[in-house]
This record gives sequence, C-alpha cells and structure tokens, in this order.
Amino acid sequence: QVHLAESGGGLVQSGDSLRLSCAASGRTVSIWSMAWFRQAPGKEREFVSSITLGALNTYYADFAKGRFIVSKDNAENVVYLQLTALFPQDTAIYFCAADSLNRPFQYNLWGQGTQVTVSS
Repeated sequence: QVHLAESGGGLVQSGDSLRLSCAASGRTVSIWSMAWFRQAPGKEREFVSSITLGALNTYYADFAKGRFIVSKDNAENVVYLQLTALFPQDTAIYFCAADSLNRPFQYNLWGQGTQVTVSS
C-alpha cells in the first residue's frame, strides 16, 4: 500500500511562486513514476507534469513548460513541483499521483490534493 500526501499549497499573488511537495509512504519501491495533475473549479482534471523515478525523465503540459519544474529528492520519497510566474488561471487543486503498476502515464494512486489560489 502506498500513501501520497501533498503539501505546499496556499494563496499567492499573480507572478509569485510556490513549491508543492508530495511525500510517498508505504511500499514505495513499487512506484515507477509520479505525476502532478490539477483541477480548477468547473473543469476536468488535467495533467501538469510527471517524472520517472528511475531515469528521472520529466514531462510537462504545454502550459507548464518554462514555468513549472518537477523534481525528486533522492534521499526521501518526495517529489516536488516548483511553480513560478503564477497566473490566476493556475488556481486549482493540485493532486499528486503515482504509477505502481508500470503502466506509463497511467496512475493508480492519488493524493487528496492541495489548493493553490492565485489572486490578480
């Protein structure tokens, strides 16, 4: 069993930065990759970024390229999402996800989410 816990969300102003964290606990050896998704009010959940835990390959949605950076702490089972140059349209609940079944870009484990609110 793997548990994912996000943290780091908050209320910021347009142009500010935030760093989100996702701590994985439990049977973490089963995790192949981790990802961040977000869901804005009234919208569907969308992919933000992902990282493979072996080769540390990273992937980004177009809106995230150049503004967001995903990384992993090699000492701990923590994945970060650095958010910069935030816009009000980045306001959403940000969810951490993990793939423990070795199915690329398919995630079977989810955290509860952390709220990011960007004011103009």
